[in-house]
Amino acid sequence: MPAITNVTVVGASGTLGVPLVKALQEAGFHVTALSRAGSPSTPPAGVEVKKVDYGSPEALKAALAGQDALVSVITTTATGEQYPFIDAAIAAGVRRIIPSEFGINTRTVPHPGLKAMLQSKIKLVDYLQEKSRENPSLTWTGICNSFFFDSIKRGSGFGFDLKTKKATIIDSGDEPFDVATLSFVAKAVVAVLSSPDKTANQYLAVSGTVTTQNQLLAILREETGGDWTTENVAAAKYEEVGNEKMAKGDYSAFGDFLHVLLFRDGAGQAFQAPANELLGLEREDARTSLKALLAGVSF
Repeated sequence: MPAITNVTVVGASGTLGVPLVKALQEAGFHVTALSRAGSPSTPPAGVEVKKVDYGSPEALKAALAGQDALVSVITTTATGEQYPFIDAAIAAGVRRIIPSEFGINTRTVPHPGLKAMLQSKIKLVDYLQEKSRENPSLTWTGICNSFFFDSIKRGSGFGFDLKTKKATIIDSGDEPFDVATLSFVAKAVVAVLSSPDKTANQYLAVSGTVTTQNQLLAILREETGGDWTTENVAAAKYEEVGNEKMAKGDYSAFGDFLHVLLFRDGAGQAFQAPANELLGLEREDARTSLKALLAGVSF
């Protein structure tokens, strides 16, 4: 497969989009940001911007002409809206599509509640697989990374309330799970696009590091002061709360179910064979990453 040079990013001004565009530019790719006509969003500096009527297949096709790859990093709640981009990319001859996965592995998610809420992502990858079979020149790569480590900066990630210094530990708190910083995930995308042949038509898991709630709590106590309080909650309680929310149509149940999936004792969701070696990605250090993420956070 010829080298990928021109990359269009959908969601370039978003949480992952900004570090992704920076990483792509530093790696030598020519980056174009695709944005909805009339959108007030401002992509990172130095990026070519194409404002397009998303309801016009011809406009989207024209915007994607000459592009080698399309990377979507739009928010999870909008992942079902990616079909027009994919169809336009196929029509324009784009050779690689990376859809907005970036989270838990939707190919293997065992939790019925999460699986129901992730149907838009699941069906989209199914669609890409179908289209790549019909169009041999089209390839795709799915990338999952479990938890974004950066979410802890919101003050409540992973069961930790940074403001009150309270930790909610699920079951024993010793269940291993994967985390990755936004910058690490951006590097993974760059690595995929830099090696198009060996990453074609695959769903890849990447892991910044493997940790546990208790390990993160120990680091937080050392970095922010030891006066943390803890509460142990059974994973079954989160399952119960999540089901109650789902019955009311409250999709914040996603967070409850995610805690069950990853933190409950015996969950076994830590990636067994991540694609780090394939992509040439070195593991992140949990303490170094967490310390950097906490910089500037008020306690």
